[in-house]
Amino acid sequence: MILDMCPDCQLCGRDLPPDSPDARICSFECTFCADCADNRLGGICPNCGGKLEPRPTREARWLEKYPASDVRKGPS
Repeated sequence: MILDMCPDCQLCGRDLPPDSPDARICSFECTFCADCADNRLGGICPNCGGKLEPRPTREARWLEKYPASDVRKGPS
C-alpha cells in the first residue's frame, strides 16, 4: 500500500507537491500544510484526533510508476 500523497492542505487548500517537506499527515492520511497543522490545529487531526506528523516525500524517480493523487480535498 502506498501513500496517496494528497496534493493540497485540507484546511487552507495550499498546494503540497509530493516532494514538499511542509506536508503533515495523520495515520488516516488526512493532509495539512505545516502552518495549519502547527498553528491552527495544534498538531492534532480535526478528523480523527490523531497526531499530525511530517509526510514522507516521494522521490521523483518513483513518481512515474507511483504518481501522487490529483484529488484535491481543500476548500473549494
